[in-house]
Amino acid sequence: MIINRSNQKHRAIFSILAVVILLLASYCSAEPEKSATENSMNNHIKSIQEFGVLPTNSAAINKVNLQKAIDWAHQRGAAIYVEPTEEPYPVDGGVILRANASLIGAHGPVGRGTRHPQKAQPVGSVFAIEDEKEAFITIEHSTQIRGIQFWYPKQTLNNPEKIIEYPPTIKISPSKGAQGVTLSCLTFYGEFIAMDFNAKRSAIAEQILFEHCYGYPLSGEFIRIDYCYDIPRILHCHVNPANLRLFKGGYSRAVVDSVIARKTFTYKIDHTDNAQCIDLFTFGAYGGIYLGAASYGQLTNFNFDCVTVGIHKLGDSTFNRNWQLSQGSIIANAAKTIQEIHPVIIEGQGHTSLTNVEAFSGPNGALTTLGKSQDYLLVKGDKKLTITLMGCRMRNYVSDMAITNLNPKAVIQAIGCIDKNEDIFEYSSKK
Repeated sequence: MIINRSNQKHRAIFSILAVVILLLASYCSAEPEKSATENSMNNHIKSIQEFGVLPTNSAAINKVNLQKAIDWAHQRGAAIYVEPTEEPYPVDGGVILRANASLIGAHGPVGRGTRHPQKAQPVGSVFAIEDEKEAFITIEHSTQIRGIQFWYPKQTLNNPEKIIEYPPTIKISPSKGAQGVTLSCLTFYGEFIAMDFNAKRSAIAEQILFEHCYGYPLSGEFIRIDYCYDIPRILHCHVNPANLRLFKGGYSRAVVDSVIARKTFTYKIDHTDNAQCIDLFTFGAYGGIYLGAASYGQLTNFNFDCVTVGIHKLGDSTFNRNWQLSQGSIIANAAKTIQEIHPVIIEGQGHTSLTNVEAFSGPNGALTTLGKSQDYLLVKGDKKLTITLMGCRMRNYVSDMAITNLNPKAVIQAIGCIDKNEDIFEYSSKK
């Protein structure tokens, strides 16, 4: 008998291939097992929608459900994802971001707003807030809010008499304080006070980080910090009335003027050790930054535009009440009278160093301006303080001298500065 070994070999190969194809088909049709990484993500980050926070719910129901989500994250140090949607999530105030929990959205700071393709409203990871009684969210220890937009849809754009004085959007726990908090890539629309970290000695703030946050608070107060003894950081923050331009337009001149009339400061720091302030901007505010009597630190790379006072620095002792101010620009031009306008005011005790800090003035159509300042620097008080200025450019002031010194005990020295006449300005209060 003759055996065709070639045919037998081919049949064997075909049989093996058929088995392999069947196994592959079975594998591909089966439910894929989740990887260890996927399982880990499901255990530590969940969408708020999994807890019943939905754009179609009432603000009251969403508040309850958002709190349930936070309570889940609180137990395990997890994050809640604010899932992007076409319609914002309405949520009542009074939410508590309990220790260890994070709220994470989809955005970097969106400084002109996101915009729905068919409606004048923001889209994405957006909370819509209308509660006029309670702060939207209160912060505890070891927490994070990142990549979220906060929208107050009922806030006026045009009429100062109709400004709604909402409670702060984010505030520190008054009973517990907060230590180890990150607030990053946040955008605010229509807020009255954005972030209130005015703590107290019995419940202090520690290691608070504000970075890449944008808004325009109608109280004039964007970030305020008190009793934060372990190095708060305010980095890369931008305050501007054109903040919601893409979906709503900007604030009227009358509203911007009303913000300036409140005589508040965009950034305010007190009872604080070695604060770090880098790349800060504000426009259309009474004051840029208030450096309280019990504070010290560094401020660098800043622009305070269309303000009455750029920097107001105080000091309550001669020890550790020192601020180094450098690489900045102040456009001081907004007040009812020129006599109120001072790019820099210094009083109290301690030392202040100003290096390469420019000040000038001029008109701007977004608000009422006078186009001049009274001087460059006003020094007040009756206790000894010291000030050094180097390489500062001074323009558009009306007084004869760039420095108005009302403190007979002040020790002031200016080196290599340029005055309004473009002449070298050298000054010493102790000649």
